[in-house]
Order: sequence, then C-alpha cells, then structure tokens
Amino acid sequence: MSEMNEKLVFDRPESVIDRATHYCPGCHHGIAHRLIGELLDEMNLAEKTLMTTSIGCSVFLYNYLNVDAVEAPHGRAPAVATGVKRSRPDHFVFTYQGDGDLASIGMAEIMHAANRGEKMCVVFVNNTVYGMTGGQMAPTTLIGQRTTTTPAGRCQTHEGAPIRMTEIIASLGGVAFAARGALNTVSNIKKAKKYLKKAFEFQLNNTGFGFVELLSGCPTNWKMTPLAANERITNEMIPYFPLGVYKDVSEEGGVC
Repeated sequence: MSEMNEKLVFDRPESVIDRATHYCPGCHHGIAHRLIGELLDEMNLAEKTLMTTSIGCSVFLYNYLNVDAVEAPHGRAPAVATGVKRSRPDHFVFTYQGDGDLASIGMAEIMHAANRGEKMCVVFVNNTVYGMTGGQMAPTTLIGQRTTTTPAGRCQTHEGAPIRMTEIIASLGGVAFAARGALNTVSNIKKAKKYLKKAFEFQLNNTGFGFVELLSGCPTNWKMTPLAANERITNEMIPYFPLGVYKDVSEEGGVC
C-alpha cells in the first residue's frame, strides 16, 4: 500500500490565539475573529496593531487575538481609539464593537470619530440584539423581533425603526470607506474579508476613517438553531440591511 500524504489546507492564523472561546454554539464572532486574524497575518500588521475592545460579547477579544489591546468603557471605544491612534500614529488601530455598544450608548462617540475622519478602522458586529446581557432589544432589532424587553416584538410606533448604521456613517465627511457584509455563508464571508482588507488599507494609506458592519447570528438569544440563524440573516436581516460598499473615496476623489 502506498503512503498517504496529508496536506494541511486550513489552519489557525498566527494572530489568533489557540484557546477555546466563551461564545455560544453557532455564534459568528469567531468567524469575525478569524477574518481579522488572517488579515493581520497577510498584511504583516500584528506587531504594530493596537486594538480597542468594547463591552458586550466582544469584551474578551484581547484573549483571542495576539495583539496589544486597550479595554474601553461601554460605547467609548472610538474615543479611546482616537487617543491611541493620535499618540501612536505609526500603529494600526481598530475597534471591535457590537450593535448595543456602538449604536446605543456609543452613538455619540462613533458619529464624531467618523465625522472627524480619525485614521482608524471600526469593525461593527450587528446581531440585532444585546447578546451578553440577556437578549434585550438593541438599536438594530428588527420590527416584530421578540426580545426580553420586547416580548411581543419590536413596534415601530413605540420603539422606533431599526438603525442602519453603515448608511449613516457613509454620509459623514471624514469617512473614507464604509461597507456592510455578512457572516452566514461562504460567499458572504469572502466578501466581508475583502471589505475589511479595504478598510485596513485606507488606514495604512492614511486616507481616513474605515467602517465595516458584519451581520452576525445569535442563535442563543434568537432561540434558533445555528442553521436557522443563518437563514434568518438571509431572509430577514439582509433585506433590511443590504450588503455592499456604501462609500469608497478611492472611487470618489478622496476626503480632506
């Protein structure tokens, strides 16, 4: 019998620490971590990266990515990252935030950092719910979606409409790149990585503020199987939060 040769085709990025995560089964945070880790390796950024983590399910990101990190108070990651980048302009700086953190308590911080055109990147994970604290309604919760604070479903008359952050961020003058991807299919994951890479490149070129939203599943708080959660992203989230590039100054003539 001839010897069987094995070829490794899928391995852990060096920037991703080899340890179990605290995330629930079917959660997409791990996919987001991998995409960031792959890019940090491919772009040789790990040694000069300073990430700012937020409060929520993303709070322990510094345990999973092998780069220097600063922990920010709830919602304040863009403000903290502004100070980090201005004091270390030669470093690559990004924040990693959920929808409750960024679009609720942190709405002022993200808007002003983006409008100022701070030379950093924001990775925004949108799963339409407060994940870590028990499944309450978030600013991105869809109309009719049941949460612990909207047991009958979100009502636009009472709670307002879900906020489309990428569209808002793209309208601000200091923003160089804004895009929305999703983590529910192989095709969407590949596109999401391209968006992240483009946002990273804009910072490296000192062009402006980069923002990438990632539609993500939360099977536990949605009370679904992981497969059903993936389908929900396709059938419910993407129609309301369309995927694609919303701003790219390399195609528009740049920002001041």
